Amino acid sequence: MNKRSFFIVGKHAVIEALKNPRRKVLRVFLTEESKKNIHRKNPDQNILKDIKIYFKTKKELDKYTGNDDILHQGYVAEVEHLEDMVLKDYINEKKNLTLACLDGVTDPRNIGSIIRSASSFNVNGIIIKERHFPDESKLMYKSASGCMEYINIFKVSNINTSLKFLREKNFWVYEFNSNSNKDFTQIDWKGNNILLFGSEGFGIKKHTRKYTDFSVKITINKKIESLNISNSASIVFHDVMKRKKDLD
Repeated sequence: MNKRSFFIVGKHAVIEALKNPRRKVLRVFLTEESKKNIHRKNPDQNILKDIKIYFKTKKELDKYTGNDDILHQGYVAEVEHLEDMVLKDYINEKKNLTLACLDGVTDPRNIGSIIRSASSFNVNGIIIKERHFPDESKLMYKSASGCMEYINIFKVSNINTSLKFLREKNFWVYEFNSNSNKDFTQIDWKGNNILLFGSEGFGIKKHTRKYTDFSVKITINKKIESLNISNSASIVFHDVMKRKKDLD
């Protein structure tokens, strides 16, 4: 387990970290108003119990955002990493799983937004290449709006090897490709599924396509070239998980 600590900022990111029993929060930096807001929003929980609290002005907290274009909202926390999830252990004896896989998606804001959508629509987890995951990014945590605490993140060394393994474990891999002839809403989404998204600039790598089973797309206005990756993921997560729930 990685015990290294780092800082996160933003109201939802900090409050949800404090609520998560699996997250070690070493200390929080708050304004007087943000502390009052925590108590107002959580009247039945003393989520600041046993936490080291330091009161700061908004200006003093600005130094924790550095050069990043992020609003701290009066909330900063020093936290430790969550224990890493192991993909092979997680899928053991589980059925009807839906996992998102990000191939070459590296922008912290997009990753954070995808995490927020995946958590919101009950996707079981996200697979991402370890070296592409900005696990201490304040921007990612802020964009995830607290949802980092509620989603399974599987950091893998090789996407292709992971997809090959999952196919052998009865997962169907669906790549999202704007050039596909089939809309994703035509799929029934039974069983175990992988939703594979590529980077905005280059899409899914040619070699990675060898490990996919089906190619699908989101049908949009023909005058529009494409959707932002996080918007695409949100649309897909909502529809797929609703269909899977209707099948239960």
